[in-house]
Amino acid sequence: MRHFDFSPLYRATVGFDQIADLMDRVLASDVQSPSYPPYNIEKTADDTYRISIAVAGFGQNDLNIEVKENALIVAAKKSDEDSERTYLHRGIATRAFERRFHLADHVKVLGASHQDGMLHIDLAREIPEALKPRRIEIAAADATPVLEGNKVN
Repeated sequence: MRHFDFSPLYRATVGFDQIADLMDRVLASDVQSPSYPPYNIEKTADDTYRISIAVAGFGQNDLNIEVKENALIVAAKKSDEDSERTYLHRGIATRAFERRFHLADHVKVLGASHQDGMLHIDLAREIPEALKPRRIEIAAADATPVLEGNKVN
């Protein structure tokens, strides 16, 4: 695997260090991501998303969802209730798993539901008012600048 040096990007940009870190992390991962359990990521509206994970065979008490440092961690471990059962064929995989999703800045987990063997996790991007675009009025050259209704001395 090739290694790319992103240090010139750090010199020429301000505030884009997370993008460079993300690119570095993606390019550095030689290991294939696990395919179990299968999942979908759906955009339900402009700023809302839904992650649906197929968790057939797992009950609500077997699943654990945690948000930690911009990472959504979904883990499952089957309890030992099936130890007294004897299977002739066991085709439903209920092996333990841990799936991680990296969340972008300002993405919040709204809630989760478990229905018909699917775990649905609803997410929303909530951009703070301070980060939303705002219009800056341009004053005439001979006028005194005004900040939030107060004149500057």
